[in-house]
Amino acid sequence: MVNLFAFEFMRRAFVAALFISVMTPMIGQVIVLRRMAPVGDALSHTSLAGVAIGMAFNFNPVMGAFIAAVCAGFALEFSRRIFSKYAELSVSVVLSLGIALAAIFSGMAQGPGFEGFLFGSIVAVSDTEILVIVILSVLVVSALIFLYRPLMHITFDEESAMAQGINVKAVNLIFTLLTAVTVAVSARTVGVLIISSLMVIPVACAMQISKGYLQNLIYSVIFAIIFTITGLVLSFYFDLRPGGTIVLIGIFTLVLLVAIRGKR
Repeated sequence: MVNLFAFEFMRRAFVAALFISVMTPMIGQVIVLRRMAPVGDALSHTSLAGVAIGMAFNFNPVMGAFIAAVCAGFALEFSRRIFSKYAELSVSVVLSLGIALAAIFSGMAQGPGFEGFLFGSIVAVSDTEILVIVILSVLVVSALIFLYRPLMHITFDEESAMAQGINVKAVNLIFTLLTAVTVAVSARTVGVLIISSLMVIPVACAMQISKGYLQNLIYSVIFAIIFTITGLVLSFYFDLRPGGTIVLIGIFTLVLLVAIRGKR
């Protein structure tokens, strides 16, 4: 059997996978517990519009994805306060806007690399991209650890968090920025159509066996690492798309855990 670590591109892919696997479920836990899972879809699809615009006007598509995700995040946060009783409406509007812009500018995109951002091309990341992934992942994870308690309070009860003196608005804005960074960094590797799944599925799996917020967070990261590493190995030996393989493994695991929990 061929040793996959004999190939430099696979070694880079595993490094990228490990760092992204730690970062995405840490963001995803807050999104899931705040019942904001569709937000991940909205930001990822809007970031796709940023990728298309970047490729159409010949500037860094990852930066385009980041700018688009930040704008979408702020728009969601602003509209969530306006339509407090219809938060899902603002998500649908932003999601629709992202898809529409992506559809328009994808036809103007220069070069053949647009599809790589749709489903990811983790085995094609360069040394420079690995460095960017590592640096930004460390920054995002460090910020999330620093904001661990405020985010936990806000996740379960914003009003109580305000009463305890937590600047809810500032923490929400920072979290929006961190989510945008996560989406942008993962766009090139996992794919913008798959990144929201990697945020949600490991968290959903962890919720089947965990007994607390911190335990759920740890299990989510472990599940994400298992999914990505297993997906990379299977995609290498069976010539499959890494992003789709990772998500299918996660869904299979979730179904299995739900079935086992149901029997118990």
